[in-house]
Amino acid sequence: MHYDLNERERRVLEAVVRSYIQTAEPAGSRTIAKAFPLGVSAATVRNTMSDLEERGYLSHPHTSAGRVPTDLAYRVYVDSVIWEPTISPSEEVTLRRELGGSRTAIEEILRRAAEVLGVLTQELGVAVGPTLESGILERLELVQVSGERLLLVLVLRGGAARTIFVEVPSQLPRDVVTGVSAVLNERLAGLSLREIRRTLRDRLRDTVGGASEQGLLNVFVEEAEQIFDVPVAGDVVLGSAQLLAEQPEFHSNEQMRTLLELTEQRDVLRRALTQRQAPGLSVTIGAENLDPRLSHFTIVTSTYHSGGLSGVIGVMGPTRMSYQKVIALVEYTSRLMSNLAQ
Repeated sequence: MHYDLNERERRVLEAVVRSYIQTAEPAGSRTIAKAFPLGVSAATVRNTMSDLEERGYLSHPHTSAGRVPTDLAYRVYVDSVIWEPTISPSEEVTLRRELGGSRTAIEEILRRAAEVLGVLTQELGVAVGPTLESGILERLELVQVSGERLLLVLVLRGGAARTIFVEVPSQLPRDVVTGVSAVLNERLAGLSLREIRRTLRDRLRDTVGGASEQGLLNVFVEEAEQIFDVPVAGDVVLGSAQLLAEQPEFHSNEQMRTLLELTEQRDVLRRALTQRQAPGLSVTIGAENLDPRLSHFTIVTSTYHSGGLSGVIGVMGPTRMSYQKVIALVEYTSRLMSNLAQ
């Protein structure tokens, strides 16, 4: 995106953004001229800030002589600053310690990732579980629960699992259930759930067995759309909101109520996060978020991949966010999660 800023205006704008991120206080021209090596006088900084305000990059709180960045200013900052997306050695150790170890289900990795991201950024760690539609079936298990009910466990590559009850016409011998489970594993393992739903009838067409086996297989054929159906989006996982609530932006009752509603109801966050399935990093700032209830927040996410599954991991906080640090941590965490969940 092109911004109509010359070099001096860009440097002054970056200084105001950095100052406000660090202090949460509106920045005056004298403060900016003293704190940043801009090579111009305070008067020049004041005039430049005035020009930037007229063009929508800065705003002027009524109770202060200083200025604060607008959403547009943060967008310029994110798009224009030369980033060095590295994290500190201690942050790397913390992330590897919290997310590493033995093979763990993706849901548990997500929970840990959201928590540790929140702690490291002092924002709210957010994540959405993988969509299972393209998940690859690793194996399935059939467990007899009662005379006319089986529990089907679908274990997907990457550690995700789905369970569903399957109703059967009559009580079946254990060897029939075991035999059908073996046939289903042989014919379906390695396929996506979407492909299984679409082709199950053809894949089971030439199976041989007794009437009981064929009857149970027919249940799977006739009910494939329901049995192998999955939610289009995973669950929202949040870290602790307490860290975010302690930020100055949430000292007002109205902002705190908005934060509590978002974290308790989660539908707004679920929609916002599940729309972010494009590969790579995504940063939406303030009014760029489609839902007006998110207009005072920035959401930084990156996609992760686990087996045939994908989802998003990231951070939500006020628009006054330490973007460089947050972006680096989110990108590193998504890569780490993808590697751990293979």
